[in-house]
Amino acid sequence: MISAQTSAFVAWENRFPFCANAALRVLIMPIAIAVTGLNLAGCSPRPTPPSFEIQLESTPPGADARTSFGPGCKTPCSVNTPLPDGNFTVTYTLDSFQPVTIPVQISGSAAGFMTPGTTRIDPNPVVAQLQPIVPPKPERKPVRSKKPNKPAAPAAAGSALPAPVQAAPPPPR
Repeated sequence: MISAQTSAFVAWENRFPFCANAALRVLIMPIAIAVTGLNLAGCSPRPTPPSFEIQLESTPPGADARTSFGPGCKTPCSVNTPLPDGNFTVTYTLDSFQPVTIPVQISGSAAGFMTPGTTRIDPNPVVAQLQPIVPPKPERKPVRSKKPNKPAAPAAAGSALPAPVQAAPPPPR
C-alpha cells in the first residue's frame, strides 16, 4: 500500500515539475499573484487629462458666457473643465447688449516623469464689459424754415449805409 500512496504523490508532483519542492511552491505562488496583479493594473482606464477652473464675470452680471470649446454658465460663475489643447475664447451675450468675445491664452510646461506640469491661464478671471445696444436714431428730414417775404425797409435818414436799390420789375411778355 505504501507504494501505491507514494506513486500517487509522485504523479501529483509531476504535474508541477518546476515546483517539486514544497518550499519552492510557497515562494512561487506570491510571485505569480503579484505578476498577475501588475498585468491587470495595466488594464486600468487611461488617466484623466488635467482640469482647470476659470472664473467668468461680466458687467452687468447675468450674461450668458460660453467658451469656444463648449462649457458655459450665467455670470458670475466658474467653469471646471478639462484643459483644452490650445487657446480659446469666451463669448458673453445678454439681451439688449452687444455681444463681447474675450480671447484666453494658455501657456505652461508639460509634465515630466518626476515634475508636475504647470499651466497658466491669462486672463483668469475673464471679465467682460457689455455695452448696451443703442437703437439707431431715426432719419430726420431737413426742415426748411419759412421766411416771410418782407419788403426792404428804406434806410434811415442818418444812416451811413446807402439806401437799398429796388430792382426793376421784369418786362412784360
